[in-house]
Amino acid sequence: MTHPTPPPARICPACDGFASAAITLGGRDRHGHLRTLTVHCPACHGTGILRPARMREGARA
Repeated sequence: MTHPTPPPARICPACDGFASAAITLGGRDRHGHLRTLTVHCPACHGTGILRPARMREGARA
């Protein structure tokens, strides 16, 4: 008997799966390192996929 497979994960339409980005702040610190800020997608909170908004009732068989 085959096992049911879970549905494929939905890629976030806001970031197309690239959930985090490093943005340069311009310039370097006193040690010579480039100053960056890591930001995450506000829609998926940095995961790259969207979870279903709600579970359908009666979905289990």
